[in-house]
Amino acid sequence: MNPILNPYSPGAGSPPPELAGRDAVRQKMSLCIERLRRGKPAKSLMLVGLRGVGKTVLLDQMMKDAEASGVVTIRIEAPEGRSLPALLAPQLRLGLLRLSRTEKAKEVSIRGLRALAGFVGKMKIKFNDIEVGLDYEPEAGLADNGDLEGDLTMLFEQVGMAAKAADTLVAIYIDELQYVPEKQMAALISALHRCAQLQLPLAVIGAGLPQLRGRMGDAKSYAERLFDFPEIGPLSAEDATNAIVKPAREEDVEVDDDAVALIVSYTKGYPYFLQEWGKHAWDIALESPISRTDVEAASTEAVATLDESFFRVRFDRLTPSEKRYLRAMAELGPGPHRSGDIASYMKRESASLGPVRSSLIVKGMVWSPNHGDTAFTVPLFDEFMKRIMPGKEWVDADA
Repeated sequence: MNPILNPYSPGAGSPPPELAGRDAVRQKMSLCIERLRRGKPAKSLMLVGLRGVGKTVLLDQMMKDAEASGVVTIRIEAPEGRSLPALLAPQLRLGLLRLSRTEKAKEVSIRGLRALAGFVGKMKIKFNDIEVGLDYEPEAGLADNGDLEGDLTMLFEQVGMAAKAADTLVAIYIDELQYVPEKQMAALISALHRCAQLQLPLAVIGAGLPQLRGRMGDAKSYAERLFDFPEIGPLSAEDATNAIVKPAREEDVEVDDDAVALIVSYTKGYPYFLQEWGKHAWDIALESPISRTDVEAASTEAVATLDESFFRVRFDRLTPSEKRYLRAMAELGPGPHRSGDIASYMKRESASLGPVRSSLIVKGMVWSPNHGDTAFTVPLFDEFMKRIMPGKEWVDADA
């Protein structure tokens, strides 16, 4: 098959040709946007799920949906090591400048830019990674007290009032939100809470690993009353089939039912893996329809590609102790597993492995679905760990 016409798109955040199985979440987000724009209460959304389920793709699509309806959108990613104020400040500036182009919102937007100047001036003292151009002088007493929670709340209020004056809504989309430190997370939640109390048209939509719900609850106890947390998981068999079949048909290529069933079985319906298997099956197939034999041959290439990219990039960030911990988890199966069972397999006391487990949680490799449980955040990582660390030598390796 012509590789130039290959419709499948495995990649970090690459939109698939068919965004299957996510219509309900998109509709829920659209309803939230329209209610908030009209001054009616609505919960913002926090998408939670494992790696490879398409959270980033869905977040970006929802942002496009909002932009198409006239919403002012802001998009940031919260990587490890960057402060939330540093990420927000330049994007809020752009949003306020856009709002200022609307004549009836110009004055309020300029006051928002003055609030931003005060906010940046004070926050630079606490967070030295803030870099943003300023358009106006700060206004004394406006978001410049040096307290992140209070100043961010005041800044969000000004942004919300500018959006209201412009008859629109500002929607802030934040990917990888689980990496935001707890105090900064608390400030973000508090600021949005105040906007909700004042019925201002401002929303925060996030995406993160499954531990995000618990982290937000720890930051502010009322977080679960302020947000909905839809779980983004693997696709159903029907949706996974559509994700494979529809893109191929757009190129006048068919995929045998047996071939589709095998892809769904191999990938367990995870969107990223569906794209990887679809790509390699297309490249191997000589003609339409793509057959089960083509998929079987493609699987070796698909697994090798995942091992060297999707899985390996995460594995290489781990310390030897962390690798052994994950390898023990893999020996017990996909999980989740009791922390004590992992320790027993490693012939260690559970308490002695606490720092390793905590480090893996911080790195986003594992999470705790229930107290004392540990689960992989990356689908099929147990199978990868067995491939990358075969045998039993790792069990007796020095800690």
